[in-house]
Amino acid sequence: MNQTLIDIGANLTGKPFERDREAVIARAREADVDCMIVTGTDREANQRALELARQWPGVLYATAGVHPHHAHSHNQQDLKEIHALAAQPEVRAVGETGLDYFRDLSPRREQQHMFEAHLEIAADTGLPVFLHQREAHADFLPILARHRDRISNAVVHCFTGDGEELAAYLDLDLYIGITGWICDERRGLHLRDIVHRISQQRIMLETDCPYLLPRDLPDKPRNRRNEPAFLPHILAAVASARDEDPATLACASTANARRFFGIETNPDNRSL
Repeated sequence: MNQTLIDIGANLTGKPFERDREAVIARAREADVDCMIVTGTDREANQRALELARQWPGVLYATAGVHPHHAHSHNQQDLKEIHALAAQPEVRAVGETGLDYFRDLSPRREQQHMFEAHLEIAADTGLPVFLHQREAHADFLPILARHRDRISNAVVHCFTGDGEELAAYLDLDLYIGITGWICDERRGLHLRDIVHRISQQRIMLETDCPYLLPRDLPDKPRNRRNEPAFLPHILAAVASARDEDPATLACASTANARRFFGIETNPDNRSL
């Protein structure tokens, strides 16, 4: 495939990639995954994401935020640090942030407070927002809607919801991130029926690695670890569900990611 891809959600900061991160990035680029956005999820991951982006300029970029799972263990000082990180050129979005009522690893009120604080940082800095929502749509939507006019852009990362949720997010002019969840015949079949509703101007692709290894991936790795090199497999699954040429979808999703994260292209079609 000549058209390069951007993985908008790669959790490359943690232990699953410590031993072979350089090889993982090399495999991704060999698979035409030109660029990866490294997700910040807590104070340690935020700093590590920034470090990695500095080590691989133009290949890796970072986000900075607190995942709702960790809302209970973060405070005002952490929010100040996120605000400061947002000024770094390698950091291209605020988040991961949002609500997760599926696991409820942090009290819901604390999740909501942290979510609103992230939206305020995004409004103040002008950065887009990298959003997480699971089993929390009823609270997530009105919070986001209250702030929508003040934030530049937002993507609902790893969208797994139903058609009603999708319509609500598209009505707010949000981007939608699709993962290998669509490859899961147990949980993702409904996505195959609604993914065509996302316009070419609003869809982006991601692995959410090391999580969500596509279940229909041939020759699965023994360690069951997902990685950015598998993004072309997700592209093919999404294109099939949309009855769309994979190259066309690749072009659209990459253009959207470049626009959203402010990633330029140099003459040899590599990211800057």
